[in-house]
Amino acid sequence: MLDTLLFQFTSLFTMINPIAAIPIYIALTEAMTPKAARWVAMRAAVTACIALTVFALVGDAIFSFFNISVNGLRVAGGILFFVMGFEMLRGRTVPKRVDGESDGDYGSDVAVTPIGIPMIAGPGAITMVILFIQEGKVSAATTASSISLFIAIAAVCALTAVILASGRKMLAKLGRSGSKILMRLMGLIVMLIAVEFFFAGIKPYIIDIARSIPA
Repeated sequence: MLDTLLFQFTSLFTMINPIAAIPIYIALTEAMTPKAARWVAMRAAVTACIALTVFALVGDAIFSFFNISVNGLRVAGGILFFVMGFEMLRGRTVPKRVDGESDGDYGSDVAVTPIGIPMIAGPGAITMVILFIQEGKVSAATTASSISLFIAIAAVCALTAVILASGRKMLAKLGRSGSKILMRLMGLIVMLIAVEFFFAGIKPYIIDIARSIPA
């Protein structure tokens, strides 16, 4: 079971890549107090943990019921990230904060979307947990494999919260001018991530269309 747990943990951590979530996290929590920003990191990690657990249990059934694919999620996530990256490049944050909105209310919104889903619990991670569950069903150690997967999900999400909070500390050392420059650079990075997401999702659709065209 330990070997399976280590394999699942490293695979999920590599797929989630919490470092890639730092740009969005920093941009969206820039104006928050350190305590509120840490709460956002924790809430985002809990949201992602719950989402991945639900998809591990019933994800295959959900996708089949609504006749949707992970590629569709990649395309939608790519569009969302591109819009966010473009706004960050202009020195703005997305979602926009409503006048008078408290740190708690704003933090709850951005922790769920886009940080928790689809940045942490993204298409790749969702696909991976579904595949791990399916592999466990065809193996002899079904229960052990499932238990280790849920442990791996919780451990990766907890480590992600720590990494995000550490990224927020880096912002405090840069000062206001440095943070503005960093946000624009990170906006460009987010846009590049968005392009990768979008084309990874749309490629199978293009291939299907090309195959359906008569020679």
